[in-house]
Parts: sequence; C-alpha cells; structure tokens
Amino acid sequence: MCGRFVITSPPAAIRAAFDYSEQPNFPAQHNIAPTQPVGVVLVEQGARHFRLMRWGFIPGWVKDPRTFTLVINARAETVREKPAFRNAIRRRRCLIPADGYYEWHTIGQQKYPYFIHPRAGGPIGFAGVAETWSGPNGEEVDTVAIVTAAATGGLAMLHHRVPVTIAPEDFARWLDCASVNANEAARLMVAPAEGEFAWHRVSRDVNRVGNDDARLILPLSEQQIADEAPTPKAKPAPRKQTVPDDDGQGSLF
Repeated sequence: MCGRFVITSPPAAIRAAFDYSEQPNFPAQHNIAPTQPVGVVLVEQGARHFRLMRWGFIPGWVKDPRTFTLVINARAETVREKPAFRNAIRRRRCLIPADGYYEWHTIGQQKYPYFIHPRAGGPIGFAGVAETWSGPNGEEVDTVAIVTAAATGGLAMLHHRVPVTIAPEDFARWLDCASVNANEAARLMVAPAEGEFAWHRVSRDVNRVGNDDARLILPLSEQQIADEAPTPKAKPAPRKQTVPDDDGQGSLF
C-alpha cells in the first residue's frame, strides 16, 4: 500500500528526470496525503506533460463521487480486469514523481511509521493510472491512483504491499499507451528489487496530515524509539484473602 509520500527534490531536478515541457514551481512536501493534488506525468499528443490531479481515483461511470469509496491504490494483479481501472491501464497510464513514501509497520497492537526511500537517492516514478471524471453539470476532475504490487524481500517485513516504481529506462514504455498495450505494461508492474530501497523509523508526527516539514523524514534515535515503546501494563496484585481475627473462642467456621 502507499498512503503517504514525499517530494523533496527541486522542481528543476524533477523536470530533468521526467522530461516534461512545463516548468512548475512547487515546494518540498513531506506528507502528501490522499485527496490532495499531486503532480502527475503523462503523454498527450506525443509529448510528456506535467499535470496536477486529485489523489483518489474516480471511474468515469460513477454518478456521485460523494457516494464512492476513496480509492488511492490499484492492485497490479487485478488492474487489467477491474471495471474501475480497465480503461485507465490501457489508455491513461502515468507516473507520479516522488522521493520516498511512508509505511506503517504493526507490532502487537501498535503501528509505527517508517520512511522508505531509494538507496541511491534521487526522484523516483510511481506507476499510476488516471481518469477524468465528468459531472452532470459539465465539471471535470482529473484523478489518479498508485499501482501497488506484493512486497518481496526485506520490504515485506514492513508491509505486504509496495508501490510499483518504474525504472527511468522504462518511463517511455509505461507512458506509451498508443504502442504498448496493458499486457506488455503489466511486465513492469513488479515490486522493487532487493536492496533498491532503504528505510528507517520516523516520528509519529507523520500521522497528522497537517504536519509537513523536513523533520518528518529524519530517523529516530535509539532513545526516541525506546521512548515511543508502549509501557507494559502492570499486572494487578493478587487480592489478599482476609482472615478473621482469632477472638480466642475457637470458632469452627
């Protein structure tokens, strides 16, 4: 799963990595959450372009988005068959620039956030599928979902799903919906290779969407991790049985 991600590279570096014609100027974002606008790269009329889309996919056949469940991820195993994504994976594949993402690892009854990032550094491109929802009054909303795959290797210890990351040499194939069909594109929808990503524990401050600063991606120290550990509940002391005082009369009961 991918429910929060990060963009820290400068706009010029993102533009150079994804080779689109626009020159958007956007700040670093350390806690991008569903329903927010996110940068998306796609091919239109044979050229790559940068667009802003709502992170939360709405299929074209939905009548009222308010009654539709929020969809932020599309499973690689079923994206070609699911009615919601079937057309998008064929015609509207896209890339979502990022520098890393968060995942929550469950230990016991507690969830702990981790920041996961490319070991080699630099921006990456999540595989995405996009759709433009058109309302009855002519309104239009561009929406997107991140494709995920089953986690493998060390990442599987954190969570059973991971966002699909398209390698730079495969950007053109993934984005080319005219010449590369969905079955061919499916070969790119795989989990990252072992060792491609690194991760570390971060503060629970990331749990609040309103928090957005560089401290969120910093690793916790051993002391901070120890401070966040749940305190074991003390077992209640066994109840003492009360014995009546001996009044010297030698009661039998």
